[in-house]
Amino acid sequence: MKYVRLGKTGLKVSRLCLGCMSFGKPGWSVHPWVLAREDSMPFFRKAADAGINFLDTADFYSNGVSEEITGDAVREYYRRDEVVVATKLGLQMGDGPNMSGLSRKHIIEAVDASLARLGLDHIDLLYIHRLDSATPMEEIVEALDHVVRAGKVTYLGASSMWTWQFVKLREMQRANGLAQFAAMQNFYNLAYREEEREMIPYCRAEGVGLVPWSPIARGFLAGNRPKSGEATKRGQTDKMAQGYFGSKADYAILARVEKVAARLGVKPAQVAYAWVLSKEAITAPIAGVTKSAQLDEAIASLDIILDERTAKSLEAPYKPRPVAGHT
Repeated sequence: MKYVRLGKTGLKVSRLCLGCMSFGKPGWSVHPWVLAREDSMPFFRKAADAGINFLDTADFYSNGVSEEITGDAVREYYRRDEVVVATKLGLQMGDGPNMSGLSRKHIIEAVDASLARLGLDHIDLLYIHRLDSATPMEEIVEALDHVVRAGKVTYLGASSMWTWQFVKLREMQRANGLAQFAAMQNFYNLAYREEEREMIPYCRAEGVGLVPWSPIARGFLAGNRPKSGEATKRGQTDKMAQGYFGSKADYAILARVEKVAARLGVKPAQVAYAWVLSKEAITAPIAGVTKSAQLDEAIASLDIILDERTAKSLEAPYKPRPVAGHT
């Protein structure tokens, strides 16, 4: 396993991050295909054995059950000083008026709740899951700085938003001597490349680590919704993916991915991972898995090198598309 620094920080993370949304409560209303605790733990063991030291979860995933399972796995398979645990806050966690968003109240209480579920005394990397437009930016950055100075959070990250919003937040932090965002978890893959316009160049220039979500397009580039044939369970039930992918251009990209995979003797998902990993600015794509072979494939993709001609062939069918993933 190769390790790289997260942006300009001194923190070293594996080149692959294990996404933990797949581990939680089966039948969860958002994603009913998630795995129960007993089915989840082998994935953490395999990840630890492979040298993956970067785990990504969120309070929202299975309403906190994913954090509980992740915390158990950390104690079972890792030394605490070797693993980097990332979680997120901001999405709806209950029916009350203050059970979501990025108010100072919710940030402080959500961090405490995540620590309790994880069973840890600090969070290595805390993301704001999405930007809360109803809360002043000043309040957001000051509350995040508070949880860092309290020793509950070590590094800060943000997820999908407009680049101007991320710039404004970071400049507020810089101007006021507050803890700055060190990472951006953005939506990026062969079928969604709008981040190449502003977010990726900005983060590269500023030394912000990029930890993209959905590097294989929520399974679309792995072939979970073939143009002809039956979709997988996730392909059938993932409404978000169905809203994002399925255009003529998307299937043209999938066809190129499958062609390259056949030539190299690997799986389509591995080609999709390898393309994201080939981009210099990328720190570690997040691999979400529900089958053991999927994790094997993601790990093996670290050794796939795409030559320039192949990369250009994969990129050629892309068509500009509406910005997505901010909500």
